[in-house]
Amino acid sequence: MTDTPTATDGDLDVFALASRLSDGHVADNVEILNQLAPQDAAAVLVLLPVDTSVEILDKPELNFGPEIVEALPRRTATVLLAGMSADMAADIVQQLEEPVRNELMQGLDAATRTTIEGLLAYPENTAGAMMTTEFVSVPATWTVERTLQHIRQVERTRETVYAIYVLDAFTRRLVGAVSLRRLVAGAPLARISDLARSPITTSPLTDREDVARLITRHDLLAVPVVDKAGHVLGIVTVDDIIDAIIEENTEDAQKFGGMAATDEPYLQVGLPGMIRKRGGWLCVLFLGEMLTASAMQHFEGELEKAIVLTLFIPLIMSSGGNSGSQATSLLIRALALREVRLGDWWRVALRELPTGLILGAILGAIGVVRVVVWQKLGIFDYGEHWVLVAVTVAAALIGVVTFGSVAGSMLPFILQRAGFDPASASAPFVATLVDVTGLMIYFSVALLILSGTLL
Repeated sequence: MTDTPTATDGDLDVFALASRLSDGHVADNVEILNQLAPQDAAAVLVLLPVDTSVEILDKPELNFGPEIVEALPRRTATVLLAGMSADMAADIVQQLEEPVRNELMQGLDAATRTTIEGLLAYPENTAGAMMTTEFVSVPATWTVERTLQHIRQVERTRETVYAIYVLDAFTRRLVGAVSLRRLVAGAPLARISDLARSPITTSPLTDREDVARLITRHDLLAVPVVDKAGHVLGIVTVDDIIDAIIEENTEDAQKFGGMAATDEPYLQVGLPGMIRKRGGWLCVLFLGEMLTASAMQHFEGELEKAIVLTLFIPLIMSSGGNSGSQATSLLIRALALREVRLGDWWRVALRELPTGLILGAILGAIGVVRVVVWQKLGIFDYGEHWVLVAVTVAAALIGVVTFGSVAGSMLPFILQRAGFDPASASAPFVATLVDVTGLMIYFSVALLILSGTLL
């Protein structure tokens, strides 16, 4: 291992770039480094002041954080990890492979290593895994003046100073919280406990979505994470929540598109990884569509007698799939925001049933108009029983759209009840489900209406 990594791009002047970044804004620096290979980014970081490098590695927008740390000299990497916020350092260490992870952990000081190991012990996507242990806390017996002096001394080593947590002087349990604004406005000799308000807290195993709702509901900049005895383990800040929300929404969007969620930006996902993420779902959906082919084979005789029915198969199937996808999208979001709960499924079903009937009737009316106009203008001849064909299309659309709306709204409830993420009810999955049932509804309606004429 060399003291300074060598740039992989012969045209890259790491010294000039480091000089440029040393005076730049951290967000701009991150954007520039994201365009480099991890080895080149590491070469630049080595030349920057330690504080600047720490700020860059602390930004969640940095795409190759673990790869950059791995490319750094071990001594430099441990210095930077020790200077980072505990939660971001833990995220990077978690993504490192052995033996690099173990080498870096052994190189850290005992306090930093213990803190990172403690954070890594919590399950992913929980408050404990997200929290930082760098917060401002003071005994309840301190005055406002002494608290302000303390903040001046430690502010560079704390994630935020906008919330001060007041602890019992003897048990060290959390007894209150004071905003920096309230603290600054307080009398210098007033006790900090007199300004404190009852704290809003969460437990370390709380899901990050629930933490986000808690912060949003109470308009907090940070929420303390406490153990069962009331001791503060760390805090989850609003910027951590914003990053978590973006990540969660990205995962949901990918799942809803019919693929497994990816942890990396699109251009960083290798070809094998992309195939694994997308291939499995495509195979499942393909197998589901095979049922559509089986349904059409079942009605092969009817199709031979009334070829005209095949003209409307895409129309019927797409309408049912679209209505189902609409309902699924609405319910996935409503469940995520806790606007509805599992026990509300019957209310949703009673709401979607008339909605589907009305929407189906609207599409059915459009379908009838289409058949009539095409027949009367001579664009296409639907045969002597064209009126019955129009009625069949309209009735089938009402049935398929209604089924799509109800099935699409119930699927997220079923998945959540089974312990799965409701976002797994992707639009392609719903469309596949409605395609099969839509064909059965369509041909059943056709048999009922056209029996004795075309069939």
